[in-house]
Amino acid sequence: MTASTAALTATTAQDAARGSGQRARVRRFYKAYGLTIGSEMALPELEPTPPAAPDIVIAVGPVDVARPDAEGGFAFRFGPTRQYLSWPAVGSFMITDAARIDVDPAPGIDDPLLAFPLLWPVLALLLHQRGLLILHASAIAVGDGGVIFMGDKGAGKSTTAGAMIRTGHRLLSDDVVALDLSSPGRPMILPGFPQLKLAAEAADAIRIGQAEVRPPVHPQIEKTQHRLREGFSSAPVPAARIYILQRGERAEISQLPSAGALPAVIKFSYVTRFGRLALGGDLASTHLHHCAQLAGTIGIRRLGVPTGLERLEEAVALIESDVAAGARKG
Repeated sequence: MTASTAALTATTAQDAARGSGQRARVRRFYKAYGLTIGSEMALPELEPTPPAAPDIVIAVGPVDVARPDAEGGFAFRFGPTRQYLSWPAVGSFMITDAARIDVDPAPGIDDPLLAFPLLWPVLALLLHQRGLLILHASAIAVGDGGVIFMGDKGAGKSTTAGAMIRTGHRLLSDDVVALDLSSPGRPMILPGFPQLKLAAEAADAIRIGQAEVRPPVHPQIEKTQHRLREGFSSAPVPAARIYILQRGERAEISQLPSAGALPAVIKFSYVTRFGRLALGGDLASTHLHHCAQLAGTIGIRRLGVPTGLERLEEAVALIESDVAAGARKG
């Protein structure tokens, strides 16, 4: 039996303990953000890896916690070592010690739909708890470095990333970008997993040839998931450029004033969507330090993206030129 086959068939001790109340589950092993994940949920979005001591364990079973009132279909409660998040229509999630996620599915909900909150807001919060800086962004490897696309909803982060992939560059991460700032002056982008979420119109315009379009998991989820067969960078790279995307008449790049760089990083850091409750203890000062470190080291540029998907190549060419100019200066 090969290591990869063993990874898909190794039965966990939890399965035996649960008895007949649940269907049997196996532990599968994956790699994401430089971490080994042992999961009782099937997560085809992630890259399989041979069995090893996991950095993160994902278990399926009851989450025994008093449910807070849900507002807008979402509820959360954060403590120093445990963070609880719940989407009543989908399921509940408990993060413990930044190393374990317990998943309690709502009745009738299967793994593909559970993976949406699990692999994005829940995993983002766990990575934040592990001391990484997490941005709501997309990242692409260009040459020896990485570029990060931030922006408001609808600005075209994933669409621009898709256009870069079609041109021959490689995806580092989509939606959740994790940076390791442990080496002063050298922020490193950690590779996530080879999946890109695109709106139907953008997907039709870009047509990434080496991607498998996965079936939609829910009618209300507008974007389709594109699983890249190629075009993914599995190695960490230093951050070279950070762009805030804005729609405009033409492709153009301008430097954001230094006074605006730190507020921009804070605004697009993933944890801000959870408010101050996610920044308890030393996390608040660490988060501010990381945001300031990134803004001061890389700086922020505005990237004007022309309106009209047929003009994406203009933005791609400008990004390539800007990154090449930075590499020559370096």
